[in-house]
Amino acid sequence: MCIRDSLNAQTVEQLLTSINPEKRLGKRDLALLELFYASGLRLSELCGARLEYLDQDDHFLRITGKGNKTRLVPVGGKALTALDQYLTLERPALVTRKTSSHIFLSIRGGPISPDRVRQIVKERAKQAGIDQNIYPHLLRHSFATHLLENGADLRVIQELLGHADIATTQIYTHVDQKRLKAVHKNFHPRG
Repeated sequence: MCIRDSLNAQTVEQLLTSINPEKRLGKRDLALLELFYASGLRLSELCGARLEYLDQDDHFLRITGKGNKTRLVPVGGKALTALDQYLTLERPALVTRKTSSHIFLSIRGGPISPDRVRQIVKERAKQAGIDQNIYPHLLRHSFATHLLENGADLRVIQELLGHADIATTQIYTHVDQKRLKAVHKNFHPRG
């Protein structure tokens, strides 16, 4: 995998808007993918997300990431709406006596597994007509890339991703360099 791979914004939109929330598990899958992209979570963080750590009023989710470090990640408006629909209208039907407080549940009422999330991402991409190889971590890369492309500071992206070292986050600067070259070429008289 090339660490620089990411989806363009149109492809992400195509993926998300192709999910019909009125179909079976559509609300769960939409909420899952919206949260993944909106918050830049790792797969393990998404699977481990719990209800008691979701603050819908302040639009934050407290998650535990690598190295058992806890951080707050913002939850965007569309993700929050999708989460609310799932939590209100679909999750209750998945709950069993043994269900924990994990946000995302399998059809058997247990926490959704990383393998199942990988399958969902691939299935939903195929249904959206996306030919590209799509996998969960690609949504994380897309999150960071789109932030950088739209002017977010690298240190802020580092914090949002939960990277201990800025060097890990700097892999995304290739996008910024491409944009700078394109702007220079288009706007400088000698570009």
